[in-house]
Amino acid sequence: MLLLERPVRTARLTLRPFRLDDLDAFNAFDRLPSVATYLYSEPRDMAASRVVLDRKIAANAIRAAGDHLSLAVDLADGGQCIGDLLLEWTGNEHLQGEIGYVFHPDHHGQGYATEACEALLRMGFQTLGLHRIVARCDARNVASARVMERLGMRREALLVENEMVKGEWTDELVYALLQGEWQARQSEPQG
Repeated sequence: MLLLERPVRTARLTLRPFRLDDLDAFNAFDRLPSVATYLYSEPRDMAASRVVLDRKIAANAIRAAGDHLSLAVDLADGGQCIGDLLLEWTGNEHLQGEIGYVFHPDHHGQGYATEACEALLRMGFQTLGLHRIVARCDARNVASARVMERLGMRREALLVENEMVKGEWTDELVYALLQGEWQARQSEPQG
């Protein structure tokens, strides 16, 4: 089980459950066409963001396979929500999980997604005891693929035209990391 009783802090970020007062900051990136480009959803107005935010607030614990945890990402220096994280326990028998992330474009290119996802991997492998964690992205989303590669995830598949998204067939990249690979990476000297 994973219930976040207090925020998770990284060098530059704070990961925490979503709150109602995140609505303005969440909508600030949820409404942007550039953010929605590689997502299943279209840009959302404030009312639609509120509906999504309510679901994220409710996704505050992982108790069993099929559950997911939604987390807001704040800058550690007290800034408001700049990103949205997902950790899902997808399969009990095989100890599988998945991570996902979306960040405000004003904060792209600064390593925040990689830093935040390192914490998600730690939660998945150490707290939940998962054996394998995957991450997926639209194959055109080069920046997202680079995040997965920086995390040490292995590209396992290019699924050609496997989904119809927003009226067009899209390719999908699938990356994965095993618990043993993650542990070996943790023991490497930091340089």
